[in-house]
Formats: sequence, structure tokens, C-alpha cells
Amino acid sequence: MRLHLSTWTEVETYLQKSTGIIIPIGSTEQHGPTGLIGTDAICAEAIAEAVAQDTQSLVAPTINVGMALHHTAFPGTISLRPSTMILVIRDYITCLARSGFTKFFFINGHGGNIATLKAAYSETYAHLADLNLPNVERIECQTANWFMSGSVYRLAKELYGDREGSHATPSEVALTQYIYPEAIKSTPLDPNHLSKEYKILGAADFRRRFPDGRMGSDPSLATPEHGKQFFDLAVKDLTASYLEFLVSQG
Repeated sequence: MRLHLSTWTEVETYLQKSTGIIIPIGSTEQHGPTGLIGTDAICAEAIAEAVAQDTQSLVAPTINVGMALHHTAFPGTISLRPSTMILVIRDYITCLARSGFTKFFFINGHGGNIATLKAAYSETYAHLADLNLPNVERIECQTANWFMSGSVYRLAKELYGDREGSHATPSEVALTQYIYPEAIKSTPLDPNHLSKEYKILGAADFRRRFPDGRMGSDPSLATPEHGKQFFDLAVKDLTASYLEFLVSQG
């Protein structure tokens, strides 16, 4: 059930049976010569909608732009500053909490969002406490990084070994190929750019260290068939995690 395709009366009825909501969050950033700029949001959204369908839950509109300042030396990247992203998350949750939602399950597709999400939750808890909203003590947020789920991680290692890398990975590229087969890209990749370095400073430094945008990855190994495997595993793992989250007591 998609929030943006629902009416307010449908949401009111939903809240009588559940106060949980799934929020996909990703990024709009470069993913190497063959990866889509929207990869992180595309993956998070597709998985979130499938988890919502399997659990008869509500899924919020995707937050497509995240914290990707280190990618801004590549054309097409759009980023929020951490301070801005914290306020965006706070305002999202505050509006939904006023409606009666208490369980916020963020399905995340971008590693660069993790630290900022954690800080945003702390900011939000303090803000909501100051507002004295009803049930404020029941409000809880959780991040589920689809690419870090156990089954997905094991399959990536099995299929790609150390060529999975850490950005513009074949696993995430494969997932977008499964979701959008009409948008598959192909271009020769320089094997000399399979850097094992993972240090990240500013945008210019990142572009210097990783000239084509990849971080130790070989996305030429990706296939749509692999993508379906990753999708099925991620949905299964995160469905279980969401159901556990709904019944947890903080």
C-alpha cells in the first residue's frame, strides 16, 4: 500500500490496525560508467514496496536524495548536507508521528546515509519529546540496509568475491538491471581502476582516487538474473526484520 496512492481516510483506517510505516531512502549519485545515478533509491524503493506488499504495510514516498557530498565531483550527483538531511528526516517523522505512526522502518540503499540517519533519529527523538506528542515514548526508528543483510552479503561474496568492491558494486548494478532491464548500460571498464583503497575525503579527492567512480568493484559481472536473486533474498530478510521490529518494545 503506497502512501501517495492512498487517501487520508484509507490511512486513518490503516492506523487502526498498524502504526508501522516503511520509508525507502537512497541517493542520487554517480555509480561508475555503467551504474545508474538513481541506483540507491531504485533498489531501496523496489525492495520496500515488496516488503510492504508481503506484510500488508504502508510504504512512504522514497527519499531519493541522501548524503553524497563525496560524489559531487561527478556530473549528475545531487546531495544533501548531513545537517539538511537530519532536518528532512526529522520533519518526515514528525508529520507522520502527529498522524499516529510510531514505528519507522527505513529501508536504506546508500552506505553514506547510515551515520546521518543515526544522528537524525537522535535529533528526532529529542524534538518529539519537546512537542509532547501522544505516545512519544513508543516512537522508534530503525535502519535496514538491504545490501548488508546476511543473505545478500553471502551471495555477493559467492558470485563476485573481492570484485564486489564497495561502490558501484555488481550486486547493486545487478539489482537495477533486474528492475529496469531497458536501462542496462555497457561500456569497457578499466581493470586498473579496481582500487582496494577505501579512504574517502572530499569530492575532489574522491574523484582523484577513483577516477571512474568505482571503488574496487567490477560491475561488468552483474546480470539481471543475479539481480532477481538479490531482490528475493533482500525482500525475505527485510520482511522478517520489519515484522520483528513491529513487535519489539524499543
